[in-house]
Amino acid sequence: MPPPRPTRRLSLLAATLTTVGLLIVACTGHATAAPPGPPSSAAGDAPLASRVSEVTGPGSSGQDAFRPVAGTGMSIPADVVAGVAVFDRLTGRFTESHDPDRAFRSASVVKLLLALDYLWNRGPAYDPPQADRDRLAAMLSSSDDAAASHYWSTGGGSAVIARMVPRLALTGTLPPPAAYPGYWGYTATTAADTVRVYRYLLDTAPAPVRELVLGALHRSTRCAADGFDQAFGLPSAFEAPGAVKQGWSGFTSGGCTPAPAGRYGPASGAAVDAHGSAHTGSASGSGPGGPEAATGVTALSAATPAPAAAPSLDLTSEALHTTGTVGPDDRTIVAVLTLHPDGTPYGSAYSKVTALTGSLNVPGAVRPSGTRFTTWGSGVRVRSAPTTASATLTTLPAGVDVLVRCQQQGGLVSVPPYTNDWWAFLPQYGGWITNIYVESPGDTLPGVARCP
Repeated sequence: MPPPRPTRRLSLLAATLTTVGLLIVACTGHATAAPPGPPSSAAGDAPLASRVSEVTGPGSSGQDAFRPVAGTGMSIPADVVAGVAVFDRLTGRFTESHDPDRAFRSASVVKLLLALDYLWNRGPAYDPPQADRDRLAAMLSSSDDAAASHYWSTGGGSAVIARMVPRLALTGTLPPPAAYPGYWGYTATTAADTVRVYRYLLDTAPAPVRELVLGALHRSTRCAADGFDQAFGLPSAFEAPGAVKQGWSGFTSGGCTPAPAGRYGPASGAAVDAHGSAHTGSASGSGPGGPEAATGVTALSAATPAPAAAPSLDLTSEALHTTGTVGPDDRTIVAVLTLHPDGTPYGSAYSKVTALTGSLNVPGAVRPSGTRFTTWGSGVRVRSAPTTASATLTTLPAGVDVLVRCQQQGGLVSVPPYTNDWWAFLPQYGGWITNIYVESPGDTLPGVARCP
């Protein structure tokens, strides 16, 4: 028998978020996140193998429930551990705070410290050679791991953390555990310390440092160098975020393909980059077995004693962090650090972090209009027009929630036993996906208008 069409239902977060114009729609189940394969000869928008039914991610075992945080509008997914800090630079006050001093492994957020340490060591007037400018830009904009390993090794490994902690008055940042000295992604950090790093960049750093680092963060790409879609959290929850630095660790899903142009889609100006390798805990200096385990790091100097490592740092749960700035003139600094149960699919964590971020009180933020739906299948393509004959702009993380602005009829898509000529427009990707891969009880999406 053919697999049943997925059904959809409102998540517990919907009632909270509709008041700010953001509706999160969760599902009771979605297709298994099979590795991307050759496209279906009929549809060309996802492999047929991805339509095997399997209940995972948000919606399974009640894990799509959200818990409100007393005294705030914040809602945190029930199975997620979070540290949150939101600082309004205009008023000098925090608008959100939840476990801001809880320690998380930093994943790629530590790349902020790697860049600052390299520049600090050379003085505020230092003009980096082009090779380092390119390497720093790749590390910050596209989260390039090879660049991070380079600066970690040449900077003396944990000595980087030992230097940057007192420089920035960080209180919860510690080097990787002793058993993993080469794994920069196992550096411990907190949401509060992440805000301190951004405050230094925005308000204290010498102008050349600020322009180089924040300039790269303002050009953050949708596709990371390791093939991960970086548009979760801030880029999806708000229109035109400012600086963005994301972090992930423990996931095995990748394969993000870039749009032809644009920061988060074809409408904006900076080119995106991508490589196809999957990012796992063992693929880089962010986890066990990475290249730094083999090459080691430069010995610490006698003048820079190694600080103690974070006790009981969780290295098992999947980590997904979104950090950066929102609003005119980088008004508000946002740090959302999260841990997810081991085995959580990337698309599920991506959607939960975006929902959590969207529930925050972020002064200066503009929330995008539209309705969020959950997709199913892996390798689902976003097209430049509502037909499979149009160009592929990018592919979606398996099972991710997407924002739909409107829908219209277009080219007929047939993936037995399903046939549908309705397409959904995704404003944050600047393109279209067939409604077949959007979880809905019918061919059209409830509550979504026709495109003009």
